[in-house]
Amino acid sequence: MSKGKVLVVGSNATRIEIQGGGTGPTGQYLNETVVPAMALVEAGYDVVLATPDGTKPHIDPVSDVAQHFGDDEAALQRGRAFFNDNPGMKNARTLRSVIDEGLDSYAGIFVPGGQAPVVDLMQDADLGEILRHFHARRKPTAFLCHGPIAALAALPQTKEYRAALISGDLAKASELAKGWQYAGYKMTVFSASEEKPIEEHILHGKLYFNMPDALHRAGGEVTTTPVDFSPHVIEDRELITGQNPRSDHPLAAKLVEALNRVTVSA
Repeated sequence: MSKGKVLVVGSNATRIEIQGGGTGPTGQYLNETVVPAMALVEAGYDVVLATPDGTKPHIDPVSDVAQHFGDDEAALQRGRAFFNDNPGMKNARTLRSVIDEGLDSYAGIFVPGGQAPVVDLMQDADLGEILRHFHARRKPTAFLCHGPIAALAALPQTKEYRAALISGDLAKASELAKGWQYAGYKMTVFSASEEKPIEEHILHGKLYFNMPDALHRAGGEVTTTPVDFSPHVIEDRELITGQNPRSDHPLAAKLVEALNRVTVSA
């Protein structure tokens, strides 16, 4: 018997803006998606994948390698098979359909990374409605790597906030960020120094803003580990954030623990 449902929110973005005009390739990271989702299923939860347009997320090819699975080729194959074949992963829904069906049936929510959430999820009104629901009820809410940037969708004017960051109008961004639900929460996110090799070798350009600054400006108490790509997870109230791809397993463990506490108390 299932312990409950967990909403996994995916991105549909395939390109991200870079300074000077143009875009670079992006997507969602495979390990960041499947490692926590597989842990949830193993712990007795059902996962439901939903995206803005209802199609499966585009997996960033740079993540579809054994390196992101501890150099374990068999683990990579298991991850691919889970993403392709697990019923919860296979049949993606729209975020709007999940809202319309009712959010009370979900025990928690998880948003994986890759840079893709910076493009669409960060400014998605439906995700904002979902996050405000989970926040109000203090249900476990987990974000991994670039995923925490999607927490800004809870702002009433999140599109304008993102646009202000891109244009460099930081005073306007600060004004638009007032009243953010997660202001004052301790959190982490992919660091500016971790972003550098991706900007240099994959995007061939710089992003318009870095993730810690975007969250800090909205009121998040952001800390990142001084050692790039070392696992780092922070839990504050219902919010669980992981810094980078290597935080996949520890974030999964924290999320399962949080869900189990809620399940037991219920």
